[in-house]
Amino acid sequence: MKAAFLLMASAAIAANVYVFWRIWTTVPGGIAAKCCVCALYALWEASFFLARRHLGSLPVRAATPLYEISNTWIIAFLYILLAFLIIDIAGLIYPSAKGLLHNSLAGTVFVTCAVALVLFCGNRHYHHKYREEMTMEASGAAASRAVALGASGAAGVRIVLASDLHLGYHNRRDELARWIDLINAENPDLVLFGGDIIDISVKPLIEGNYAEEFHRLKAPAFAVLGNHEFYSGNKRAEQFYRDAGITLLRDSVALVDGIAIIGRDDRTNADRLPLSEILARYGIGTEELAAEGPDGAKPFTILLDHQPTNLEDAERCGIDFQFSGHTHRGQVWPVSWVTDAIFEKSWGQHRRGNTRYYVSSGLGIWGAKVRIGTRSEYLVLKLQR
Repeated sequence: MKAAFLLMASAAIAANVYVFWRIWTTVPGGIAAKCCVCALYALWEASFFLARRHLGSLPVRAATPLYEISNTWIIAFLYILLAFLIIDIAGLIYPSAKGLLHNSLAGTVFVTCAVALVLFCGNRHYHHKYREEMTMEASGAAASRAVALGASGAAGVRIVLASDLHLGYHNRRDELARWIDLINAENPDLVLFGGDIIDISVKPLIEGNYAEEFHRLKAPAFAVLGNHEFYSGNKRAEQFYRDAGITLLRDSVALVDGIAIIGRDDRTNADRLPLSEILARYGIGTEELAAEGPDGAKPFTILLDHQPTNLEDAERCGIDFQFSGHTHRGQVWPVSWVTDAIFEKSWGQHRRGNTRYYVSSGLGIWGAKVRIGTRSEYLVLKLQR
């Protein structure tokens, strides 16, 4: 673990040195011009680290632009690095390309405009919310009651699931209002949130009375904690959920007319209960326990677990459907390749045995409002006979 951290730190330092060196060699003019551009870039980079430390002590109105500007740096850095690397590699094949990185106005304009265009397009793409749909079948008495829950009877139950809203300094209340409208437009029977509704602090949510917005939901809402709720202080997060009228499931189960909604604490909580123990406590049948629900019929089971790790737990316990988030699928390419390598499934539909899964890339986003090669989404789950 320590070796991996040292390797990542060394790579980050090397990448930063390379970017500063290439900015210095590329910017045209004398030392004064180069120093000025490097200093502006260094200030932008420093704002990212300063914001991590001092954001909470600032008024929300001042913290909001600082958050957005500082967090945009880390995405810009990635694409500045890629732009310089591409030009350097191209220079090995086409020697004329080398001139773009040596006192070159053309090279400076090219890199600046290319990165700015990527950020702009990524921001526009982020604001488009994708609708994903899944249909599942349920059987037995529990399914009959579940289908009866649906407003349209035989049409079944419509459940809207969303994860990673990351509300706070960047995803503000007007953005939340638009998302609530999207959810209500689906005429859901249930709304389930897979964690990280809160970004890094409850402060802007309380000051902006975001809880009031959730009361516009036209269906009962349930949620679990994500890692960011623990970062923001899980006790204050719990109070926010109560104020918002959202039922928070912490290693607990809610039974809603033939549907068992199982909510696990995020794995940030080292003391969270094993899934099998949660099910046993509430009498929910599993393959091992061979137990039935309290009314004699096994309910349709939906597991909310923020991080998509140990997916075999749900399969082993006979869960029908698991919903997770957390990964954002890296938010931007090529980080999506990293999350794809780390997780068994970092985004989309998945199946293990009789258990089906959906790992959401998130309705909101952490940090800069930029998505490149990934998408912001919500899931509509249709439960039918």
